[in-house]
Amino acid sequence: MPRRRIPVRKIKEALRLKFACSLTDRQVARSLGVARSTAAEYFRRFAASGLPYPLPEEIDDASLAARLFPPASSLPPPLSRPLPDFPYLNRELRTKGVTLMLLWEEYRQEHPAGYQYSRFCDHYRLWLSRRDLVLRQEYKAGQKMFVDYAGSTVPVVVDRATGEVEEAQIFVCVLGASNYTFSEAAWTQALPDWIASHVRAFEYIGGVAEELIPDNLKSGVTSPCFYEPDLNPTYEEMAAHYGTAVLPARVRKPRDKAKVEAGVLVVTRWILARLRKRTFFSLAELNAEIHRLLVDLNNRPFRKMEGTRKSLFEAMEKPALKALPERPFEYGEWKKATVNIFCGLPRYVAFPPAPETGRVDSRTEAPHNGTRYRDRRNSIRPRFSRQRVGGLRPFISQCARALAFISKSISA
Repeated sequence: MPRRRIPVRKIKEALRLKFACSLTDRQVARSLGVARSTAAEYFRRFAASGLPYPLPEEIDDASLAARLFPPASSLPPPLSRPLPDFPYLNRELRTKGVTLMLLWEEYRQEHPAGYQYSRFCDHYRLWLSRRDLVLRQEYKAGQKMFVDYAGSTVPVVVDRATGEVEEAQIFVCVLGASNYTFSEAAWTQALPDWIASHVRAFEYIGGVAEELIPDNLKSGVTSPCFYEPDLNPTYEEMAAHYGTAVLPARVRKPRDKAKVEAGVLVVTRWILARLRKRTFFSLAELNAEIHRLLVDLNNRPFRKMEGTRKSLFEAMEKPALKALPERPFEYGEWKKATVNIFCGLPRYVAFPPAPETGRVDSRTEAPHNGTRYRDRRNSIRPRFSRQRVGGLRPFISQCARALAFISKSISA
């Protein structure tokens, strides 16, 4: 913090003691009750002003203060140095591997007489402190993607004759560094819609972030835990397919996913609020309108920095994302099942013999099934009917199918 100036009256007294009484700087400082360095600084400023002593009669207190303390813009170098471009620094620091030291070196190459590193950092931190007084979490490009559902829903007329209405859920996805946003409507927050929205979000963005930050809804996190959350097997399989890691936010800690919380607010205000007077008769019609407004949202200029979500995404986040796999993820549900004595799963779903009778993880997908025993995939087989029908004949029929399938597998 700069030192407080002493009154002009004391400055005049210091000049009188210095030049009229021929006292030293230390004696003048002791007489005025200031530090010796303070007195020396005022004498240095008086010498730089070019004023004679005794002072001319036309120099009053205001004129003397103006000559001793000129505005910062009028100071000659090196007292006046160019300030760095703070929004540019803040934007570049989101790129992996970029540090303040590197940015300072680039700044000094452009301005050789600029600030030293410590003062450069002080100015940047001061600029940061003058923004909103909250703990800002800075994210690297391509590092995190936040997902959640909005609290608001959109009514959709599913039957024109009766006027039956169902509420569509709004899925929101936000990238951490660029705030690039994706949103769509789905009928439910159940696992199939949850997975499908993720797949479409990856396709819309054109890549995959290193980390996926969801809320603790049951479709994604079976058992929330601070240390080892238990993920839904299908959700975990989807993350492995796309090469990303799922790191759920802590329970009742919305600031862990503040990006998507803000994204939900933005989508509610700039998309859902504009659709409040519209009537939709299908989910496809609603999503078409959401995607149209989504383009406008991602191209809206920022208020406190240059650029838009789209421009920031194209410039720095898109190149840092992982590439999409060749095929999108195929949805499938994992369930616990017990192998019976006929080497089949319950409900007469037959499959080749398991290594031994025991518990297995059964994956059901359309149109195939697969069974995993002790972390090893056993089979991908055609899915037979899961309808349990009473009587001996259906049971024998299923056993005959199982034996035929086993014989075919052995002969192959």
